[in-house]
Amino acid sequence: MRSAFLFILLLGSLPCFSQSSYPKITGYFGIMHPIATITRDETAVNFRDYYAVGFPTGINIWKNEKIGFSFEMVPNIKDDQGTSRVTNLLFHPGVLIALGHGYTFAGRAAFESSGRYGFTPVLNKTLIKSSSCSYYAAIPLPVRFGNDHPASFTIGFQFGIAF
Repeated sequence: MRSAFLFILLLGSLPCFSQSSYPKITGYFGIMHPIATITRDETAVNFRDYYAVGFPTGINIWKNEKIGFSFEMVPNIKDDQGTSRVTNLLFHPGVLIALGHGYTFAGRAAFESSGRYGFTPVLNKTLIKSSSCSYYAAIPLPVRFGNDHPASFTIGFQFGIAF
């Protein structure tokens, strides 16, 4: 966790650039922590049962101030009983809808290399905005199906930088 904090501090010290005309292209990088995953069989809690983290990285193409398209890839890492590995790569395209006051809704389709699929509604809030970059927090709510596993619902927390 300390290394993630240092990484964010490093990102914050780098110069960022922004675009103001439309279509507007922005990029972002974040860290996503699933908090709890619920299925009909169990509720698994991150930080207690295991440690999992994702690194959403993407490009947003804003058509205008209100609507855009997002292309996101998320490598996921899991540490379970002292053994860590990349568990999944998530292809996560979606639509962006600006809600005003720094809030954005992202409706994403989800296709995982693990064989699971589904959708992810995400509520995003810009916390700090400058002319060159912004810092955000988000609540992703992934719903997944397939690969001979029961349907699952996850509550997550994400933060990152957009430029």
